[in-house]
Amino acid sequence: MLGALANISWLAAGQLEKVANALTVTRYEKRSTIFSDKSPSESAYILLSGVARITCDNRKGRRTLVIMLSPGLIPEFPAPVAGITYNFRCEAVTNCEVGTIALDSFVKICLGVGSAAFKQMSASFLGRWDRVHLRCSNLMGCTLEERLALALLDLSENFGVPYRRGGVRLTVQVRHGDLAEMVGASRSRVTGHLSEFTQKHLISLQDRRLVVDNERLKGFLNESHRERLSGESSN
Repeated sequence: MLGALANISWLAAGQLEKVANALTVTRYEKRSTIFSDKSPSESAYILLSGVARITCDNRKGRRTLVIMLSPGLIPEFPAPVAGITYNFRCEAVTNCEVGTIALDSFVKICLGVGSAAFKQMSASFLGRWDRVHLRCSNLMGCTLEERLALALLDLSENFGVPYRRGGVRLTVQVRHGDLAEMVGASRSRVTGHLSEFTQKHLISLQDRRLVVDNERLKGFLNESHRERLSGESSN
C-alpha cells in the first residue's frame, strides 16, 4: 500500500516495510481534524486513504482552504511568521486513514537509502508547500478568470484521471465555495465564470464530477496573457 503512494514510493522495499511496521494507523471521520499547528511536531503523518485538506485563518479571521491533499506524505506546516497567526489545520474531507510515525524513526529509516533519496524525501515533505507558494505567486495580478483556470489545472493534476470522452475527470467533488476560497472571490462570481467556462467547452459536468479540458484551459491562459501584453504595449 505504501509503495503505491507516489511521494514515498522511491523508498526501497526494506525501508517501506520498516515504515509500515512502525506506523500507528488511525481512522478519521469526515470533517474531523487530523492535526493542527498546535499538535506536537515530533511525528510524520501519511495519508493512507481518503482526501484531506489544509486550512488556515485569513486576515479577516475566517477559516479558508489552502490546499487539497491526495494520499501520500502530508506536508509539514510552514514555520511561524512573527506577528501573524495562521492556525493551520489538516482536516478530513472524506473518511480517512492516517498513519503516524515518530519523526526521528522516520528520518532514520529514510536516511539509510542515500543522499539522493533523502533529497526526494525532503521534496515530498515540503514540496507541496512549494506548489502553494508558486500558485499564490502566479495568482498575483491575474484576473479572476485566470485565477480560476489556474486553480482548476492544479486540481486536475492532483485529482484528475483521463476521461473516456476527453479531458480529465476530477475524482473528488469540488464545491463552488471551495473554488471561491482558493481564488479569493465570492461564490456567485465563481459560479458565473464556471458557467462561461462551460459555454466555452473548457469544463463540463459528467456524472456529478467536473471534467477539465487542460489543453483548452492552457490555451485560454496563453491567449489571455498575449492580450494583456498587447494591451500593455499599446499603452
